[in-house]
Amino acid sequence: MDIVLVIMGFLCVVLGVLGSILPALPGPPISWVGLLLLYLTDTVATNWWFLGITLAVVIIVSVLDYTIPIAGTKRFGGSKAGMIGTTIGLVVALFVPIFGLFGIIIWPFIGALVGELINKSDSKNALKAAFGSFLGFVASTMLKFIVSIVYLGFFIKTTIQHGSSWF
Repeated sequence: MDIVLVIMGFLCVVLGVLGSILPALPGPPISWVGLLLLYLTDTVATNWWFLGITLAVVIIVSVLDYTIPIAGTKRFGGSKAGMIGTTIGLVVALFVPIFGLFGIIIWPFIGALVGELINKSDSKNALKAAFGSFLGFVASTMLKFIVSIVYLGFFIKTTIQHGSSWF
């Protein structure tokens, strides 16, 4: 049963890293579930302090995931339309590989710009607001990605430390 929990946990942690970039998946919470599954094995001693602290980090990051883009948009004079455009741009980046890997960066900016142009008449202000919305999105995504990568590191380290006990 331990092997099944470790495999499921690893899949969750990897899916969490992907989810930190993809808007449809909550990356850090999925990564945390992967850590929880690892600590539910008989081989790894359950460390409730570690699990509690990592869960608190997930909750804080999840709250910041919503507040950082709003703050970036407001700071640069943006609107809700710019934030919606950023999200639509990211979804487009997943399905339209025109810009390759850079599409994940370019499409959200284009989406924010289009959203702001629809909402405002002044192109200069729309460009500034789109940039703010984009910066907030990038900051939020990077925070989620870093947390998910750290959780992946915790998972791998703990798995290696206890790996010989499973066979």
